[in-house]
Amino acid sequence: MRVNITPPSIPANEKSSLVLQLSAFIEHQAAIIQQLVEQIQQLKDEIARLKNQPPRPKIRPSRLEQKKKHQSKSRNGKRPGSQKRPKTTELKIHEIKPIEPEHIPDGSEFRYYKDFFVQDIKIAPYNTRYRLKVYETPDRGYVSGRLPQYLNGKHYGPELIRFILYQHFHCHVTQPLLLEQLWEMGIDISAGQLNNFITEDKDAFHSEKDSMLSAGLEVSGYINVDDTGARHKGKNGYCTHIGNEFFSWFESTASKSRINFLKLMRAGHSDFVINMDAICYMLSNKLPQMALQAIIANQGMIFANESQWNDFLAENGIVTDRHVQIATEGVLIGTIIEHGISKHLVILSDDAGQFNVLLHALCWIHANRSIDKIIPFTEQARTDLDKVKDQIWQLYEGLKAYKENPKPKGKKRLSAMFDEIFTQTTSSASLNAALKRIYNNKSELLLVLERPDIPLHNNGAENAIREYVKKRKISGSTRSESGRRCRDTFTSLKKTCRKLGIPFWQYLKDRIEKIGLIPDLSYLIRQRAWNPG
Repeated sequence: MRVNITPPSIPANEKSSLVLQLSAFIEHQAAIIQQLVEQIQQLKDEIARLKNQPPRPKIRPSRLEQKKKHQSKSRNGKRPGSQKRPKTTELKIHEIKPIEPEHIPDGSEFRYYKDFFVQDIKIAPYNTRYRLKVYETPDRGYVSGRLPQYLNGKHYGPELIRFILYQHFHCHVTQPLLLEQLWEMGIDISAGQLNNFITEDKDAFHSEKDSMLSAGLEVSGYINVDDTGARHKGKNGYCTHIGNEFFSWFESTASKSRINFLKLMRAGHSDFVINMDAICYMLSNKLPQMALQAIIANQGMIFANESQWNDFLAENGIVTDRHVQIATEGVLIGTIIEHGISKHLVILSDDAGQFNVLLHALCWIHANRSIDKIIPFTEQARTDLDKVKDQIWQLYEGLKAYKENPKPKGKKRLSAMFDEIFTQTTSSASLNAALKRIYNNKSELLLVLERPDIPLHNNGAENAIREYVKKRKISGSTRSESGRRCRDTFTSLKKTCRKLGIPFWQYLKDRIEKIGLIPDLSYLIRQRAWNPG
């Protein structure tokens, strides 16, 4: 007896769905295989390098901020800045020396002076003996003369102290080299005294630096942020930069977490506030209901310090590390908004996770690096890569033009252009993956369409934080708390002076001698932000 076994029938619509799923799976696997092939080729290249064969080519700098060649020259064919400028119109003359000719013929008449200017500098010890006159009064008492107030009882003058601070903090001269320099110039000073001038009695400078952050966050629509390593006492630490076109502010800490960044954003405050902004953050980050209800029940509470906040969390059973992190981040965001920082403040970063708070924007230069790093291995992949780079460059130029003249039509066109570029499929799996990563950050990269006032890149923070990279290479690390604080303070003051157009040399003179001609930098930051012209 013959038995016919008939396979179960599958509806046509289910067959179609299954085919589509299999097709999508096959395409996904093909992309993975292609990407693995490219990685194998990269490993082969590395093996070739280890065998002393020709190295792989270096990645060129991003083209996004490079100007066109025809824009780099002025109308007369010279590069910008190469034109001659008058050099003696505002030159202060300290001495005039008339010079007679070696031989004057009889009957000659003087007509005019032919001026020749020479700039020079005098660096030499200048020691003063103050002789305080002492008088005996009729009632057998004594009165004596008083030293100038700016000496503050020190045996070293303000010019020497200014020179020390300028050399160390502005010119990166290490203490041993600076000490040797002063000795060779004839200054009798010890290593301990030199260190005291650099790190001690700087409360007025620290106070001015601290007030700068409050002023900058109060008047700014955006900030550039970045961090880098800053070793302290032989251990790894981090320095965070916060700033924009008006100010630069640095602070070194042992951590670079989001909680640490939000603590810095409090600008000197130490409290923790539970408000609606804090609760909204905890909701969006899915804090469990049990923990959330305890926090909602205490809305409006203010904790004076971190110890009180941690006690509150423990009392309400919020002890899991992840839950403590979410709750603390939320309450810190609520605190900085409570202290006047706008919730619409844009934080522009290089995509480091700790900075992804409030309105977050990304740097186009950093985003484009994932494209620049790609090395094509076929002619078609090279053609596709060049095409994508040209498209990105055109989009970036369009965004720069939009910043100058924002219009609704331009916003739609640029958004559509972004979608077209970063959703296309090329012959390179690595390029496709990079395009997909950039597309996932669309809202942060195109935030400029809603906020044309923000920059397209984070170069401001990159340039500012380079100060610490140079310092780390020269000096290694700080060894005392006062030394680390002074490094942060004077770097902040120096960079801010530069942005405000104030010579740091003159700033030091004004503060050390208590002249008072240069206003507090926090005041100047507010003035510059309110009156950009």
